[in-house]
Amino acid sequence: MLSRIAESLFWIGRYLERAEDTCRIVEVHLQLLLEDPSVDQEEAATTLLSVMGSPVIETPDTAEVMRALCYDELSPCSIASALGGAREAARRARETVSTEMWEAINTTWNSVKGGRLQRMRPGSAFTHIRERCAVISGVADQTMSHDEGWHFLNLGRSIERVDMTARMISTATFTAGANAWTNVLRGCGAHHAFVRTYGGVTTDEDAAEFLLLDRLFPHSLVYTLGAAEISLRHLDQNQQRVGFDDEAQRLLGTSRSALEYCPPDQLLHELTGRMADLQRTCVKVSEAVSAKYFSGAVAASWQEGF
Repeated sequence: MLSRIAESLFWIGRYLERAEDTCRIVEVHLQLLLEDPSVDQEEAATTLLSVMGSPVIETPDTAEVMRALCYDELSPCSIASALGGAREAARRARETVSTEMWEAINTTWNSVKGGRLQRMRPGSAFTHIRERCAVISGVADQTMSHDEGWHFLNLGRSIERVDMTARMISTATFTAGANAWTNVLRGCGAHHAFVRTYGGVTTDEDAAEFLLLDRLFPHSLVYTLGAAEISLRHLDQNQQRVGFDDEAQRLLGTSRSALEYCPPDQLLHELTGRMADLQRTCVKVSEAVSAKYFSGAVAASWQEGF
């Protein structure tokens, strides 16, 4: 496969996952402000923008959060920017992307470009983005052969999901209140699955355990790291019998093992620092994948600290 095509598919996966997860994070942020009037809106906005890696102005408010993370097509952290990036990457890989997938991505971009997303009510906008990202992912899984191209797409999606889930988990350590972990579960789309798994009486440790370690839920860190490893194994044509020569596989496996074998009573210990380390690992994995498979092309990347 051409490195240009592989890189485009990789970044389609990353951009679409980024758009959906950013949508979920902002939606939970607005719900928190609505449910708890005592929350300091400026402090909450500052924390969220910092976690998302967006430049923070002196006195941010909800309007600034919506601009930086949703509407501004020039902001590297925004939903509009991510969908625009996905559409451009799909255009570059047009000969490989299925017609149905291209139409789904192009339709989604046309529905939000030119300020159209900003003219929707926030609740309607979030629902629209989540549904469109789900449609694109479903179309990709059903209309693409699960060959190298699909594994590059899945690899990008998985790396981005690890990064964004780590950011969501970090917000629980910054947010005061009894509902901090409940909000994180909702942000990951995990609340229903968590309640079904653990029942009604739960603790912060239970929520952290589910989001970090559950092997069956597709947004948990262990599950997603494993999915990225599987795609890398399919892409590596020179599997070794001993050890791992592939740097990305080594980094992912090390991170997954560190989580899986963490003592249960230390799960919340220095969680913020460990999530920051995991985000840095995602950057290193992306760089390793780019160096191995996308040589000769300048890989797209997060800006402003991403």
